[in-house]
Amino acid sequence: MGRNNPKNIKAHNDKLHKEQDKEKAKKAAREEKLKAILKKFNEVKSSR
Repeated sequence: MGRNNPKNIKAHNDKLHKEQDKEKAKKAAREEKLKAILKKFNEVKSSR
């Protein structure tokens, strides 16, 4: 029996995709924070 059977491949891919989704979520959260900071900065800058 080889290691590369469908069950093992699926388990590996699921784990891989789960990690990739975590990275995407972190990146999206960071972008949202940056947008909020930029918006606040621009509001403060324009009110001067």
